[in-house]
Amino acid sequence: MTKPLASLLLCGCAGTHPSVTAPAEPGLPTPHELVIDAHAPDVDRTMLAALRLYAFWDSGDTKFLDQALAPTFTDRTLPPGRPQGPSGPAFASKNFRAAVPDLRCDVEQLLVANDRAVAHLRFRGHFTGTFAGKSGSGAPVDFIATDILRITDGRVSDNWHIEDNLTFLQEIGVVAP
Repeated sequence: MTKPLASLLLCGCAGTHPSVTAPAEPGLPTPHELVIDAHAPDVDRTMLAALRLYAFWDSGDTKFLDQALAPTFTDRTLPPGRPQGPSGPAFASKNFRAAVPDLRCDVEQLLVANDRAVAHLRFRGHFTGTFAGKSGSGAPVDFIATDILRITDGRVSDNWHIEDNLTFLQEIGVVAP
């Protein structure tokens, strides 16, 4: 079943706007706002790859990650200590979920053009686990991130990302506000 989008903007379209909905796949998030280049090839496959990646971040279920990432996936902003390649996001999720077991990822905005998807994300949950040797007190976590994805043959081949780590570290009490 397809999900209606809260907001839709189509760029470069003439005439009537086609009805665009999130792909009909169980467990995929629905972007709050979707901006697509209506003339771009493979928009559906690009959007599906991105939403599978964000279904993984929302649920922690690696089946979505396996469907989303190309075998040659490269993290172009690889943080220290994270493995390169398809195992990197699984490693990051496992460690993050150790701190925030109820982690959720909302896709606030998804922009799709050519072979790229750009996402504005919001991560929420509660610090009830452990992070950097600190035990959680249940403090709420609410921070943003931005991804630029390159999609090749319907899979995420490259990711450039930035997360608001300072807000997260302040929320859990590791860094003073």
